[in-house]
Amino acid sequence: MFLNTYISDNELKSISKKVLNNQRINLEEGIYLYDNADLATLGYLSNFVRESKNGNNTYFNKNLHIEPTNTCVYSCKFCSYYKKKDEEGWEYSQDEMLEMVKNAGEEITEVHIVGGVHPTWDVHFYGELFQKIKQIRPNIHIKAFTAVEISYISKRSKMSIKEGLQTLKNYGLNSIPGGGAEIFDEEIRKQICGQKDTAAQWLSVHQTAHELGIPSNATNIYGHIENTFHKVEHLNRLRELQDKTGGFNVFIPLKFKNKNNELSYLNEVSIIEDVKMYAISRIYLDNFPHIKAYWPMIGKDISQLLLSFGVDDFDGTINDTTKIYSRAGADEQSPSMSTDEMIRLIKDAGRKPIERDSIYNIIKEY
Repeated sequence: MFLNTYISDNELKSISKKVLNNQRINLEEGIYLYDNADLATLGYLSNFVRESKNGNNTYFNKNLHIEPTNTCVYSCKFCSYYKKKDEEGWEYSQDEMLEMVKNAGEEITEVHIVGGVHPTWDVHFYGELFQKIKQIRPNIHIKAFTAVEISYISKRSKMSIKEGLQTLKNYGLNSIPGGGAEIFDEEIRKQICGQKDTAAQWLSVHQTAHELGIPSNATNIYGHIENTFHKVEHLNRLRELQDKTGGFNVFIPLKFKNKNNELSYLNEVSIIEDVKMYAISRIYLDNFPHIKAYWPMIGKDISQLLLSFGVDDFDGTINDTTKIYSRAGADEQSPSMSTDEMIRLIKDAGRKPIERDSIYNIIKEY
């Protein structure tokens, strides 16, 4: 009924039929859908996929973010986070980070550690931190380090990526986040983060992690100098790796924010573009179980809206003062949310709140 009533474009109708029949769409179809489908069509299709995979459930967890430092050997053009010349930055000691864990409360089930790529800290510095965290909270899940951090600290420790990841796992690493993917297209990547690891290296780190039994997340950064092809082709590379390993838990689109960085001359994209990015991600990544809205970056209200456009994960309560997006102009300057507020936002969107652990085992249904 929907196809015949609302879609007159035969190509869109053909693509939509494939989605509704649980058939995979290809790169060209993904691009066409992104550029030509209206929001009603994208909402219908992305919500179909979302509910086929997760019903009405919307997941969240209780997590603590620790950003050990904003000192970084890299200076990506889109980044507002790294310590600029003559700017006061921070480098937390192990004791300071352990105090954050102690103060986080017993309800926290995950500590998420990611920050700048420090020039001298290595696998063993962080490994000792992991051990000490586990002494305080033996059952807490440690999710730590973007692929570029893992690459650098492994090299710093004179280890291969595989050796570095295995050593971190032995110390207590449970999973890795998805940051540092940015955009995979080589030419765009050179322009916005040319110093950083290549797309192939990012994918290789995650593939190695999956082969070692370390699950991970995946991201992109959209809304800068890329175009539709670059966005969908990025999703395609993630889908191909997921076909091989099945190791990705969730995809998180990350919006470029234009404050305090070298790309500040660019306008931020509209909410319409946000919605399209999330919806297409849900439709295209047919082998990813979850799509997450990172509310400290995109805002609580828009995150609520996105629950109708493919999103089934509301991230976490995030008991901290994360600065990665606040320094770039995000509305949430000191992101923290109570469990009650999280539950209310999800219920107000007509969804069922589910507290999860870091790998999507259900802890509590509300």
